Amino acid sequence: MVGAGPNGLAAAIRLARAGHSTLLVEARDRVGGGLRTDAMTLPGFKHDWCAAIHTMGVLSPYLSQLPLADYGLKWAHPDASAAHPMDDGPTMMLEKSLDDTARQLGADARSYTRLLQPFLPGATGLIGDLMGPLGIPAHPFALARFGFYGLRPASWLARRFDTPGARALFAGCAAHSILPFNYWGTGAFGLVFLLTGHLTNWPAVVGGSERLAEALLAYFRSLGGATQVARPIRSLKELPPARVVLFDLSPRALAGIAGESLPLGYRKRLLKYEYGPGVFKLDYALSGKIPWKDPNTARAGTVHLGGTFEEIAAGEAQIWRGELPEKPYVLLCQQSHFDDTRAPKGQHTLYAYSHVPPGCTVDISARIEAQIERFAPGFRDTILARRITTPRDFESENASYVGGAITGGAATLAQLFTRPVARLDPYSTPNPHLFLCSHSTPPGGGIHGMCGFHAAGSALKRLQRGIGQLAP
Repeated sequence: MVGAGPNGLAAAIRLARAGHSTLLVEARDRVGGGLRTDAMTLPGFKHDWCAAIHTMGVLSPYLSQLPLADYGLKWAHPDASAAHPMDDGPTMMLEKSLDDTARQLGADARSYTRLLQPFLPGATGLIGDLMGPLGIPAHPFALARFGFYGLRPASWLARRFDTPGARALFAGCAAHSILPFNYWGTGAFGLVFLLTGHLTNWPAVVGGSERLAEALLAYFRSLGGATQVARPIRSLKELPPARVVLFDLSPRALAGIAGESLPLGYRKRLLKYEYGPGVFKLDYALSGKIPWKDPNTARAGTVHLGGTFEEIAAGEAQIWRGELPEKPYVLLCQQSHFDDTRAPKGQHTLYAYSHVPPGCTVDISARIEAQIERFAPGFRDTILARRITTPRDFESENASYVGGAITGGAATLAQLFTRPVARLDPYSTPNPHLFLCSHSTPPGGGIHGMCGFHAAGSALKRLQRGIGQLAP
């Protein structure tokens, strides 16, 4: 395994559980990739460097089956998954109860319920079908119904709702796609995040996201797995003898390391992979809780800031044109509100980011803070310290975040199931020894380990057929 992000760890565990001698090699001095927690502002404040709220981590068909609690993993659940403050009126809350969520939506209560209710009885199976490559689904009728709605643009699906609150709640979830709302398939992101909010309150990891990486690593080692850290790999010649090598890296990095071990045409296709926008992130140490205009907002672990559907849609479209909106969509996480290990008593952490064009060098701190202040007057007065992470910072810390794209690549409909290139087995390469298992393969970004799980399955099939050692 080259690269020890969550997918590299997941793949290594599956191979080790199957009885194979497995070595995990990581360029940095610790494993985890985006699963990292540091005191980035002041002593005593624990900040998640990238991954923060683990919607798909707790619901992952693979990670949820591993005995990670035995290795120290604890989930912290807020009272509600997400909040969407409005300029006029109460905050829209994504509650675990479908009825409680619908009740806020007034005239759209029935439309919301009719859209989400049919998916709930078989939601676990549906998520399993969604979190893999194209193939024969285990739950074809549920998936067909989901596709009927989800394959549409978010701008179309939002027409089901008439009230600003319902449209805004949907927009905040759909914007996780990091795509313009008129793109086909963006409706699926809104549906998935709404649906998962009715299955569980989106959690954080007690003590920070790095605790999840530590649990995965400890379990891997218990299976006999070996690790080498602080060992960057630039060529296949630097690897020890192996029958298969899996890469938890970007397509660009795979092309560079593998070199002539992969056909030129395939390498060219890897280099054409589209990564999409980056993110600009702020971490704060705060003297107290965020002074939300609507105190109900503090109950959620995740807060979507951006006002109306129209405002968010316009801003996300600007990003794809290489522009910066004056009022950006802000994804905010307030983990210390429900995990008291994150900050000194009575004080708090805050994590907030906005989407920006790839590699953007403009400091948009003031725009993000203005959005927070808009819904929480007096927020600036609570700031003790602040840390900026730009798209270039993300890429310099983790080369897989090309241009600051933390999701492993643009989730356009054309690329979602064909990432990194169109192949019957997207995890394999033309070289029978080499596999890609990063979030640049299906099902894409998120801390769920499913890219690694499926890639390891592909490698296991090759190993079962018998294969000699790799000859770089």
